[in-house]
Amino acid sequence: MQHPAVPDLSHTHTRPIHWVATATAVAGVVALSSVLQPDAATAAQPGGRTTAAGPRSAPAHIAPPDPAAVTFPLECGPVEAVVQKKATGDLDGDGRPETVASVHCDAPMGTPPDGVYVITRNTDGGEPRVVATLVDPKDRHTATELSVRDGAVRATLLGYSSPDVPSCCPDVTDHVKWQWKNGAFVSDTPSQARTV
Repeated sequence: MQHPAVPDLSHTHTRPIHWVATATAVAGVVALSSVLQPDAATAAQPGGRTTAAGPRSAPAHIAPPDPAAVTFPLECGPVEAVVQKKATGDLDGDGRPETVASVHCDAPMGTPPDGVYVITRNTDGGEPRVVATLVDPKDRHTATELSVRDGAVRATLLGYSSPDVPSCCPDVTDHVKWQWKNGAFVSDTPSQARTV
């Protein structure tokens, strides 16, 4: 007599009682999981602020202020102000994002200077508004890079070593960083100027 190559697995054949037992177990797990919900999280959120009453978590996701909804303090005459670059992040640690915008007049020729502005909105979610000027257009700078990292505004500015340098050809590069300290934006380190 020849033995089969595969052992007899008759004990593995499913019967209706197996299906009933499995369905009952799954239904029990689903019912139990809907009754036993975890408690609401009570830990402070990362970056949350602490008040006298205890930790205050950051508010739910809030959209950063839109620079298109702001009137910038620029005198552009017959042309419009254009937002060239923007970056967003929480600059003052209140859990609400601010927007930093590099803006210049849309001049048809030449290199119009940029202004770099900080935009925020009131805690009640009102209209966005400019709260700080980091770079005044009168200083004749062009912002080539703009970012917000670790609560600081960082910018690369092209400028001029003297008023005699033509607007087409900036000859100085500054890497600048501002942080919110004691109610004002302060440049942390003096910029290192280098000739281009």
